[in-house]
Amino acid sequence: MTAAVSYLGAKCLVLSTYTIESPKYRVVYLGSDFEIRLYEEMSWMSALAHGTSFQNSTKDGFHRLYQYLHGANLNGTQFLMTAPVVTSITPSPQGSAYIVRYYLPSKYDKTPPPQPYTELNLQLDKWQSHCVAVRKFPGYARDDNIDKEKEALVSSLWPGLMEAVENKYNYSIAQYNASRHPTGRVNEVWMDVSGFTTEGCPA
Repeated sequence: MTAAVSYLGAKCLVLSTYTIESPKYRVVYLGSDFEIRLYEEMSWMSALAHGTSFQNSTKDGFHRLYQYLHGANLNGTQFLMTAPVVTSITPSPQGSAYIVRYYLPSKYDKTPPPQPYTELNLQLDKWQSHCVAVRKFPGYARDDNIDKEKEALVSSLWPGLMEAVENKYNYSIAQYNASRHPTGRVNEVWMDVSGFTTEGCPA
């Protein structure tokens, strides 16, 4: 499988010969090194992770989600992989909190997904339509570069847009490739801009 990635109407990704479903969005603002996307409603299966770092927490959370995808749910349902895998980060002096998320296929926007086994400690999160500031970066997302990438996004946002950022400290890292693909990797930093309404974003 090649690592080449192409977007098709912002609705799915093509990784080699495999079509992988992704959240639906449209770009409402395109800057020189970032964009603002209006995402439709979407559902995630989420794992709160208590690791000591971004990498450890993402590994722990995704391990539990992987079990869910491969039948560790009350229906024994197996899911296709979607993209991206998102790790949401809430920094704190006492230690950051991490939530690792698997995007549920769009058929579960209106229909409840299978309930995960209790011991996996997963929860269903439904996101309303909202706007997100996004900056892409290549390579692997690691403990030693995610803060730098987040600060690069912040520095690109003009003061008026920074006022629209829902929380100036919280951010998410979206990863579109499996760890076994070392080249052509696509990652993104996300920050919610719920107060950005001039381009059609929900209030």
